[in-house]
Amino acid sequence: MPFSPFVPLRVFSSYTMLEGAIEPKAMAKLARARGFPAAAICDRNGLYGAMAFGEACVDSGVQPIVGALVSVARPASGGSAAAANSGPQIDWLALLAQDAEGYENLCRIVSAAHLERPIAFEPHLPLASLAGRTAGLICLTAAGEGALTRLLADGQVDAATAYAERLEALFPDRLYIELARRGDAVEERAEAALIDLAYARALPLVATNPACFAEAQFHAAHDAMLCIAQSAYVESEDRRRSSPQSWLKPAEAMEDAFSDLPEAIRNTLVIAQRCAFMAPKRKPILPSLAGDRDAEAAQLRADAEAGLEARLELYPDLSPEERAAYFERLAFEADVIIGMGFPGYFLIVADFIKWAKARDIPVGPGRGSGAGSLVAWALTITDLDPLKLGLLFERFLNPERVSMPDFDIDFCETRRGEVIRYVQEKYGRDTVAQIITFGKLKARAVLKDTGRVLQMSYGQVDRLAKLVPNHPTDPWTLDRSLGGVAELAKEYRQDDAVRRLFDMARQLEGLPRHSSTHAAGVVIGDRPLEQLVPLYRDPRSDMPVTQFDMKYVESAGLVKFDFLGLKTLSVLREARRLLALRGIDIDIDRLGWDDSAVYSLLQRGDTVGVFQLESEGMRRTLAAVKPTSFGDIIALVSLYRPGPMDNIPLFGDRKNGRAPVEYPHPLLEDILKETYGIFVYQEQVMQAAQVLAGYSLGGADLLRRAMGKKIQAEMDAQRETFVTGCAEHNGIAAAKANELFDLIDKFAGYGFNKSHAAAYALLAYQTAWLKAHHPEDFFAASMSFDAHQTDKLAVFVDDMRRLDVAILPPSVNASEADFAVEASGEGLAVRYALGALKGVGEKAMEALASERRANGDFTSLDDFAARIDPKLLNRRQIEALIGAGAFDAITPDRAALYMGAEQLLYTATNAASERASGQGGLFGGGDIATVTLQLAKVEPWTQAERMGRERDAFGFYFSAHPVQQYEAILEARGAQSYADICAREDFTPGTRVPMVMAGMVEGLRWRTSQRGNRFAMAQMSDRSGQFTASCFDEGAAKALESLSENGGCALLGVELDLLEGEETPRVTIRSAQPLAAIAATAALRITCNVTLPEALPPLAHLLKREEGARGRIILETPTPGGIPVRIELGRSFIIDPDLKDRIERIGGVDSVSLTIESGPDFRVRAM
Repeated sequence: MPFSPFVPLRVFSSYTMLEGAIEPKAMAKLARARGFPAAAICDRNGLYGAMAFGEACVDSGVQPIVGALVSVARPASGGSAAAANSGPQIDWLALLAQDAEGYENLCRIVSAAHLERPIAFEPHLPLASLAGRTAGLICLTAAGEGALTRLLADGQVDAATAYAERLEALFPDRLYIELARRGDAVEERAEAALIDLAYARALPLVATNPACFAEAQFHAAHDAMLCIAQSAYVESEDRRRSSPQSWLKPAEAMEDAFSDLPEAIRNTLVIAQRCAFMAPKRKPILPSLAGDRDAEAAQLRADAEAGLEARLELYPDLSPEERAAYFERLAFEADVIIGMGFPGYFLIVADFIKWAKARDIPVGPGRGSGAGSLVAWALTITDLDPLKLGLLFERFLNPERVSMPDFDIDFCETRRGEVIRYVQEKYGRDTVAQIITFGKLKARAVLKDTGRVLQMSYGQVDRLAKLVPNHPTDPWTLDRSLGGVAELAKEYRQDDAVRRLFDMARQLEGLPRHSSTHAAGVVIGDRPLEQLVPLYRDPRSDMPVTQFDMKYVESAGLVKFDFLGLKTLSVLREARRLLALRGIDIDIDRLGWDDSAVYSLLQRGDTVGVFQLESEGMRRTLAAVKPTSFGDIIALVSLYRPGPMDNIPLFGDRKNGRAPVEYPHPLLEDILKETYGIFVYQEQVMQAAQVLAGYSLGGADLLRRAMGKKIQAEMDAQRETFVTGCAEHNGIAAAKANELFDLIDKFAGYGFNKSHAAAYALLAYQTAWLKAHHPEDFFAASMSFDAHQTDKLAVFVDDMRRLDVAILPPSVNASEADFAVEASGEGLAVRYALGALKGVGEKAMEALASERRANGDFTSLDDFAARIDPKLLNRRQIEALIGAGAFDAITPDRAALYMGAEQLLYTATNAASERASGQGGLFGGGDIATVTLQLAKVEPWTQAERMGRERDAFGFYFSAHPVQQYEAILEARGAQSYADICAREDFTPGTRVPMVMAGMVEGLRWRTSQRGNRFAMAQMSDRSGQFTASCFDEGAAKALESLSENGGCALLGVELDLLEGEETPRVTIRSAQPLAAIAATAALRITCNVTLPEALPPLAHLLKREEGARGRIILETPTPGGIPVRIELGRSFIIDPDLKDRIERIGGVDSVSLTIESGPDFRVRAM
């Protein structure tokens, strides 16, 4: 196709975030469609999209030009720097790379703009610092954003001339005066003077139209995007506005605009001809630990052989043949690694892992296919013996397909940063960097951002955003949501404001919104990284960050190392620490894999908190399959995923003798014996091809990959090879060989990586061992690392109570900031953490616990007030501690103390002013001032009030749940908790089971089904946790809506059904009755033992009669002779759950019970 006579040199990609709106790949396609022979990406202070743009241009037949719009601090008059306190005057220059030297200089310049500037200022660099960095770069003066245009627009001709002279010196024969005609007032005022200056100094002119978006109609959405960036409103006057001219105009429009200056158009082609370079792809570049390639190879062999000797010392019973097999495998792997050129990679990984282990930083056993390498095991990179577990090296490094090895290393979550710092210091701070990531305007987020700048009500936009399905593994776009969510589609059709919101948000969806740092990825170079890639500074870290993301940083030649933080390793470390406090030392890495207590726990499905095995569905699977070996754990970790999950019932039946074990072919028995004749692992697919058709393991890995990709031509070629191989090696007929190929193909699609599964199965086993043998330490450690996730804490607390593991409430005189284990009676108990309470502040609680350990328990409220610093412990924190019962050991009257929280702080303030040593920290030592704290007498909290305050403090109901107030009614009705229901094994997909439940209505939203029917989605909770239920019955939904206003409780008639692949059943509510109303008319009975006559007046004050009430009160009291007397007061009392609680507080009354009278109204029945 003919090319246009114009090249766009100033295009912002979407990586000029919240300003540019053209993705780099789309930019290349657009250039091709508009006939541009070349195009330049020119983002602000960045080359983020340069590699993606270059690749796309090559694919589209367009010449890529790599550039950046660089911010430069303008020299103050007289050459002095701008005032430091006000910040420098920032102008811009557009720099385009002509060649490799220019690209390297451009990387250095944009890196310096981020890394060398004061952190308080935006990225920039002084004009003088460009000296020595400009070779190979063409400079455009940046139109209205450049100093030349701005100075001339202000009439500062001399200053502009001086600035031009400096630019000419920096860019000899490579400086262009940039003109843009887009209605900008500064550019219009300066244009004539710019042209005069260019002609006077013989500088070429060049025409641009700085473009932010592709089409003119995108202007309104772009204006909204600028508002998002500025936190402004579309209707605001005082804000930056989008220019309607900022789109990628075709050549014809540019020629028309510059018809009087055709040379400015022609010079765009000249510049394109001068710029013949794109961001380069390089082979992997690594520093050398040994000096050169030969030395690295020698060191790898020596270290691996020494490491294997050390490993095999743990196998004293190995035969000479078995030992020889290890060294043969080691030699084979070392040959492959050295032949591929990767010994340096292995040595670097081994180095930082050994450093971490030497400092007791927990390191994972491995993850991914790397666990299949014996060299990795010998170098202590992994901790799984691949020969013992049948793991394949070729799944990791295939000698028939050269690709970079990739070890993903798990470290203790809390100490991972130490390892990264070690690497940075060892290899040089300028040769190590983290990797950038980009947060995007996803469906819900872009709706909220757009709604805000359009000044729509928060409630409306939030409601609309929540209607967009937000599945982590299957995120819905706005377009898909409008097509798949009936309620959204209806509002879009009927409401103009909603339609405007969605139409604008859809144009912005998917664009980058902000940059961040990859949590795990680190790159290491053999030279300063700015010579290889552009760098960026994350304001939250002093470590450089690459401007290329994970994909392109590797294309640029940098090798990625993943330093992953795994919470499970932190939990294991904390559990070991807790055990050590009691003198128990365990070596978690030396555990045997045959512990009967572990398999008993797994077979019961008691795996809440056990790594990889804690979901409801997995717990049911464990109970059904009943694993008895470590291999069973590996298999279940592999099978419990969509697709292979269908094989779990057959796996369990074959394992437990309920079905015969069958093999697709007799030759496959040895391969499939461990999984009872079922293909589970990718390695089994590879071994099957080797045994049946004579493939090498390297060739079998290529077969596995081909089957995964489903490329027909490649599959046809592999089928022919397989069928031919089956005939040649085993005499298998073509029909049977094709049948076997199809079978293997089916399983190859979802076979799992056994190396990865084995590593995670090991961690699962270790956590299960802790739970089986040291449950208190297991729970305390697990909860400490989920201390701010109240939903998880609630699950743990419920599991502890189910397993009879004692959990003690928080206490200022017993709790630590984290969860702890302490003696309780004849056993152990977990003490709830002060720092896990909401809003108390972890550091404040650490200081509180430290003060108590240093100077003893708080003996009274006066003592507490005298020892705290009220400047750092506020009323909200005190109230949270009171509501949680943390002061119960000092004073059990929570209501009085809660009302006196302000007085407590006032007393503390007076004490602090008298305490000379109280200024150094949160808690001070020294003399304690004499203070007196008087609490007012107030009505004690009811049980409901007490539970409500606890929920505010814990984030869930700790000592009791409101539903439990109605225990007598629930027992009579046969109501079950949600956890009990989920633990049932009789749910099968497609069946509906009616049951009775009870729950508190925490929230309710109305929805519209795809058929247009209105229904309610209710957020419920019971004593076992939270659950969501739908309700299509109008009357029941209205009752639930009324209860949701004040968190009321209801008795529910429900229908449960389990969808295919789901872990827990769906709950559909068919009927709902307020429990308070049932209690008001139920025949409840309170029986209490009165031991003192003084108890009768306050008891009489509490008891109320009412016509129609059915409550029965029975008193039991001993006569002077010790004979018990039973007195019935009547059957017309009002009884509610709070009455029992209030009676229990009366002195002289004990043994208070609340039961329900048996009768026809309360027989157990299904609803």
